[in-house]
Amino acid sequence: MSREPGALTGNEDERLHQAIAMAVEARASAYARYSGFAMGAAVVGIDGRSTRGVLVENVSLGLSMCAERVALFTAVTEAVAPAVLAVCAPRTGGQLTFPCGACLQVGLEVAGAELVIVAVDPDGVHERAPLLTLLTRAPKRHTPITGPAG
Repeated sequence: MSREPGALTGNEDERLHQAIAMAVEARASAYARYSGFAMGAAVVGIDGRSTRGVLVENVSLGLSMCAERVALFTAVTEAVAPAVLAVCAPRTGGQLTFPCGACLQVGLEVAGAELVIVAVDPDGVHERAPLLTLLTRAPKRHTPITGPAG
């Protein structure tokens, strides 16, 4: 199914609300021992199945993992083809916190350009954007991962 990047219709609007609720809930499980910047994420697939992820920090910063990547990698493990990725985090600089470039690149690799990204704060205020508007000069990829490698 082809659609405009970031566009949601019908059932897809339900996926958006499901992803937001799951990301807000997941945030409570974040392991943000060093920064205190708790983050939760959720992926809802094109078939309605979902996964969650949380920030997992490590004293060795490079070994930490963003909530978004945990959710996306779990989606790959569970063969969920992502339609929506929501991330819940405190605001930064007064603005909603969107995924970092590394997480967006993983989203492009796993889900493709049509992935809808949603930033939500702990109060539930949210904004969505097409992945490619956030990662405008991304390296191009042939097709998103849609299931186990054959």
